[in-house]
Amino acid sequence: MTALSEPLLLPCGVQLPNRLAKAAMTEGLADLRGVPPPALTQLYRIWSEGGAGMLLTGNVVIDHYHLERPGNVVIDREPDEARRLALANWATAATSAGNQAWVQISHAGRQTMKTVTPHPKAPSAIKLALPGGQFGVPVALTADEIEDIVRRFALAARVVQEAGFTGVQIHAAHGYLLSQFLSPRTNQRTDQWGGSLENRARLLLDIVDATRAAVGPEFPVAVKLNSADFQKGGFAFEDSLVVARWLADHSVDLLEVSGGTYEQPKLLGLEGLEPIEEQAVAESTLRREAYFVDFALAMREAVEIPLMVTGGFRSRAAMEQALDEGGAALIGLGRPMCVQTDGPKRLLDGAQELPRFEQQLSLLPSWLSFLNGIGLIRTLSSFATQYWFYAQLAAIGEEGKARDDLSVFSATRQLMAQQRG
Repeated sequence: MTALSEPLLLPCGVQLPNRLAKAAMTEGLADLRGVPPPALTQLYRIWSEGGAGMLLTGNVVIDHYHLERPGNVVIDREPDEARRLALANWATAATSAGNQAWVQISHAGRQTMKTVTPHPKAPSAIKLALPGGQFGVPVALTADEIEDIVRRFALAARVVQEAGFTGVQIHAAHGYLLSQFLSPRTNQRTDQWGGSLENRARLLLDIVDATRAAVGPEFPVAVKLNSADFQKGGFAFEDSLVVARWLADHSVDLLEVSGGTYEQPKLLGLEGLEPIEEQAVAESTLRREAYFVDFALAMREAVEIPLMVTGGFRSRAAMEQALDEGGAALIGLGRPMCVQTDGPKRLLDGAQELPRFEQQLSLLPSWLSFLNGIGLIRTLSSFATQYWFYAQLAAIGEEGKARDDLSVFSATRQLMAQQRG
């Protein structure tokens, strides 16, 4: 038995069949009401057959006014019969091969696009520092609204448990609402929800407690947490270590280590917008195949709960090294599974490498590749690459397989047309 094929026992008593997970990737396939359609069900049935011990869904949001993107599945109230049936069909497909399937529960906060909500709710009225005018000035949440958010996370967890999903992950990373509360850069409140780290973490910990009460002690509850925001004055690695200890004390079963926000998108592999010399982490994180392994290794010293690391893994050697070193107990796989849906099974059968697509996906022909050094072009190219992966998820869900003939240009046009529609 190799390190990848070993089962993983969680604190709640649930056992994952191996150390490979399909990481959360936004699908954007739900209908206008936020109901999961047959395409999403087919996508997860195919992924279930792909060999991963656990599938983690993309953002399932708790407020239809605060979507991460159009096409999110929404659970913001007690579902009607049609929504319950659609959720149950999705869960059945996602667990059809005997694997675990967990739902990522989220609220976008100020990272809600203006086309969805002109003035989204956030900890404080601090607008995203991004060009283009796609995000409006947020409105600070009231205390009653914050308490309602706690209730909504717990409700969504109970609903997906009843639908047949086998766990949940609370999204507190990547600059979404709970990450906004954790960061002193975006949380400038002076009440019990702001100021000290204890106050800034209060919402996350209250949500974890309410979720645990809603689903019981034997249902996996995970959290996705930034190792750091990679922004001066933001959520730092030292803060992340403290919050990780608190989460361990609040019966969290798995902690996924990630990093970045829309303003500093480390999760997309983009170059940083601000220096990170002040972050307490080895420089090798910036050049190693697994983006956040060094953070996880340091976090391993602070907590005993299992850690999941996602970001950049392609080679079997790097995955096994992360497991052997203790930097990860679970390996998250993302982009490769947008095309090679059975990548986990191939790895478990002895494959040495997953496909690498990013170098083939550029808005520029090779003879103009020198222009990739220009910041704006590099960023546009990175987002266009992201749209290509979005389009492949849609193709798998609708047609049963990825498209070999899909170009970055056509994928970008397709997504833009959907957003305008």
